[in-house]
Amino acid sequence: MFKRRAGQDEAWEGIMTGKKRSAPDGQNITHDITVTLDDGSQQQVRVRGALWQQANDGDRLVKRAGEKYPEKA
Repeated sequence: MFKRRAGQDEAWEGIMTGKKRSAPDGQNITHDITVTLDDGSQQQVRVRGALWQQANDGDRLVKRAGEKYPEKA
């Protein structure tokens, strides 16, 4: 069964360290970024295309509880 809204209740802050774009099924494009969290761990996060285009390595990102996607701080 699929989990809907997985991760929506979590909150974190960190620095973007990488990004990639792919089309796993050959049709739909996904935008993923790698974030180094304040505790030192790394997490790969799916984001909207607009944020993916605007964000650069070193940008601070914030994910608030209850929101689906992170945003630039």
